[in-house]
Amino acid sequence: MESNGDRLFRLPFKLPNSATARSIGVYISGGLYAVGAWLFLDAVIYSKKANASSVHVTFVDWIPFLCSTLGMIIVNSIEKNRLIQDALASGSFSGSSSMAWQARLVLFLGFALLAGGLSGSIVVLIIKFLIKDFTTYPTLGMGVNNVVGNFCVVLSCVILWIAQNVEDEYSYSLTL
Repeated sequence: MESNGDRLFRLPFKLPNSATARSIGVYISGGLYAVGAWLFLDAVIYSKKANASSVHVTFVDWIPFLCSTLGMIIVNSIEKNRLIQDALASGSFSGSSSMAWQARLVLFLGFALLAGGLSGSIVVLIIKFLIKDFTTYPTLGMGVNNVVGNFCVVLSCVILWIAQNVEDEYSYSLTL
């Protein structure tokens, strides 16, 4: 029997190996993106087919979701190794190469698109639905679906970033 000093957690959790953790993270991320896209498309279809109010989903409502999706694509196309390639060799982040700085800049732009998409959906909710006093739920639900859908995309991006950058147990860095 192990003593409490030998375990990481107080309860006996078994952590999955890295390949399983990566697969689980990718599936959760895909599911979150699907839920976010479904919520947004549900609002779009409701606006077009069943909405009886004067408020409809227009291109302005699409912009935050498109920004979030583009930000997710950009963020998850950057390799973690590109971000820290010279930091390991020199021992600090001050003497990084132009490749590492380019990767960091592109990563920043991707996260800026994600944040802009999420905040843009909140702004659309406030300006289009709350200020104009459309507080009945089927109409207000279009704005809420936009915000929740964008939040799911951002959360999906973060989970996919973490899952993609989990180290394999059997991977070795063979850089010279």
